[in-house]
Amino acid sequence: MRTFETAAAAEAAGYRACLRCRPYRLAGSVPWRAPELVCRAVQLIIAGVLDVGGEAELGLRLGMSSRHLRRLFREHLGTTPSQFARSRRAHFARRLLDDTDLDIAEIAFASGFGSLRQFNRSMTDVFRATPRELRDRRRRSDRLVADGGLLIRLPFRPPFDWPSMADLLADRAVPGVESVIDGVYRRTISLDGLPGVLEISAGGADYLLFRAHLPYWEGLIHVVERAARIVGTLDDAASGIAQLAADRHLGPLVAARPGLRVPGAWSGFEAAVSAIAGPEVGAIAAAFGEPVAGLGHGLTHLFPSPHTLASGGPTRVRAIAHAVATGELTLDHATDPADLIMFAPSAAHDIALRLGYRDAFAAADPRVRDALELLRIPPSRAAAWRPWRALATTHLISHVISQTARAA
Repeated sequence: MRTFETAAAAEAAGYRACLRCRPYRLAGSVPWRAPELVCRAVQLIIAGVLDVGGEAELGLRLGMSSRHLRRLFREHLGTTPSQFARSRRAHFARRLLDDTDLDIAEIAFASGFGSLRQFNRSMTDVFRATPRELRDRRRRSDRLVADGGLLIRLPFRPPFDWPSMADLLADRAVPGVESVIDGVYRRTISLDGLPGVLEISAGGADYLLFRAHLPYWEGLIHVVERAARIVGTLDDAASGIAQLAADRHLGPLVAARPGLRVPGAWSGFEAAVSAIAGPEVGAIAAAFGEPVAGLGHGLTHLFPSPHTLASGGPTRVRAIAHAVATGELTLDHATDPADLIMFAPSAAHDIALRLGYRDAFAAADPRVRDALELLRIPPSRAAAWRPWRALATTHLISHVISQTARAA
């Protein structure tokens, strides 16, 4: 018997997905043991870098040759970056074939394929069947009936604590851009300057429900995976949960919410502006973001672009916006806070946490300080939580949020 860490690795070895257990419907994540560099590469693939410039561009963004990058992927994931990306696209397309009534061509481009011919060839290679044959095999319970928008499943590995995650998202929501009402997270996004709305809500035992209202479906795969990053369904947190559960200070918090994940951000730029501006980020969005009328649910604006804030935004965010707009600063993958030299240490850790850096610790966050004081945990104890301090931070903040709600 051979064990593969990822579906892409099994496919690279010549296997196809099981027709009974259908692994493409399960949450896939990078093994936590993989080096940080590989995790960053995967995040860039999710952001679409590989689709634009291939392995050469991906290696350039990471400061290495494409040959060395392929060697790292084969060693730790059992596949190459291109094979990993192809598998990711194919599995996403299979979910769309099951869950939606989009036609074959729409699914091909929504999944990131460049042509129908490429799509058909890849699906046949991965699943040993054509897209039409795969759609004909879908089960009666697969199709999700959408009342407006496109509705698909967002899989996760249980346990997953959606109510606590929704509270965390509500606590960090940018007014006018994001909202959480009756357990449904919503936000506006911009696709090539055109507005869209995303909704995430509770689903089944191993998935959330994701609904998208978009101007077009091309590249939907990147939208869905960025949304998954917001709610933490892409994380492989099992080892972190086990480590923190054994800690005498954090153990009770983890036991109370074992399904808590680290919430991310729609974009690194948005996370950076939020970290710098704090509570005033909503006023910045209202003043400089493009208004979008008629959405309801407290959604009124798109988050302002780097170019907009670089040319006329508040002084405290203008330099960062200019650096992002010109490409001097990239905030699209997990980054060590020490590398975010343009930011104060407290803001750097907050940004790194929301970009998926496992060991970020937002010690300056008032709620973290309140939690440490409330639980009588010495700040020096945080060293024992490495390399999962981002998850520890999330549990501390969640504890304060729940205590505040209980007191109210």
